[in-house]
Amino acid sequence: MTTAREIPFQLGGKTHQGRLVAHEGAPRPTVIVFHAWDGRSEGVDRMAERVADLGWNTFSADLYGQGVRGETVEACQALMTPLLNDRGHLRDLLLGTVTTVQGLAETDAARVAAIGFCFGGLCVLDLARANAPLKAVASFHGLFTPSGLAAKGPITPKVAAFHGWDDPMAPPESVVAFAAEFTALGADWQIHGYGGTLHGFMMEGANNPALGVAYNPASARRAFASLTSLLEESLGG
Repeated sequence: MTTAREIPFQLGGKTHQGRLVAHEGAPRPTVIVFHAWDGRSEGVDRMAERVADLGWNTFSADLYGQGVRGETVEACQALMTPLLNDRGHLRDLLLGTVTTVQGLAETDAARVAAIGFCFGGLCVLDLARANAPLKAVASFHGLFTPSGLAAKGPITPKVAAFHGWDDPMAPPESVVAFAAEFTALGADWQIHGYGGTLHGFMMEGANNPALGVAYNPASARRAFASLTSLLEESLGG
């Protein structure tokens, strides 16, 4: 049985609000779920519940601030761009979120992982680059753009990237660069590329061909199965 509760927390002088889905009993391994460019959404909370159904606790992160959401392309871009332009500040928010989750009574602080979607996919890769105290990170249709910050290798979290090969936001050359970067950092990494698959393939209802975004149920099913395997290997029961 699980229970869910909203958790306000402070980062950089601002109130953020996450959502914990926790199993009864002793502290458990916990998976942090980082949102796309629109902020913490019902879709992210649903994905967190789906992961929790596998037996782990989950925490839906909030990087923008309590109640801050983007409803249009322009609004989402305006929320995300300042963080992409200041990856040092973004790293501080990400590491602060990890510390918050590790400090929860329901969390086994030694067994925490992070997954993220789109912008959140970039975020979890930045956590790996920072050698955050995580067992694994998984990026779904995330950007591979290096942070420009000094990385702290050898990287200890296991790293997985789930990528739509036709994603216009992450062309094949960026995938090759990702592999080279994480190889040089000594990471245990893997890439899953899905043919005929665009950006946002995990998000049900995504359908914006003009932006190269579309849900792909077959690729989503395969990616979730691979995520399950990664979490079982990294976190245990």
